[in-house]
Amino acid sequence: MTENTNFKVQHKRRRNQQTDYKQRLELLKSGKPRAVVRTSNKHTKMHLSFYQEEGDENAYFTSTEELEGYGWNHHTGNLPAAYLAGFLMGSRAEEDEAILDIGLQEYKQGSRVFAAVKGMNDAGLEVPAGEEAFPEEERIEGHHIV
Repeated sequence: MTENTNFKVQHKRRRNQQTDYKQRLELLKSGKPRAVVRTSNKHTKMHLSFYQEEGDENAYFTSTEELEGYGWNHHTGNLPAAYLAGFLMGSRAEEDEAILDIGLQEYKQGSRVFAAVKGMNDAGLEVPAGEEAFPEEERIEGHHIV
């Protein structure tokens, strides 16, 4: 057994690759609500999250699953579905601006995350992102699928 170790155990959520505490602190310092976007193979889920001492409050939640109730008969894990869900989220939100929180996902230009952000921006919820990060209009309209 070693008596003097120089090893520091990380927080449990960091060890399990669930939370980047440094990034989270920077987002919370902004004082703006966080537009959280998470993707899976089948759906894109997003919510507007506010910081509270006892835990984050998720005010508005939207998923591509909800599009089926609006007559969407296609797959829900693609760019057009993410854009429409982001537009739905932006139209529901009462706030004017938010900051993007994608967690431990990689930033990839033209991805479903940025399609959802473009939908939020088009609906009136201002989420800062560079124009080069958004997908092309043909992809948002679904011309690449047909």
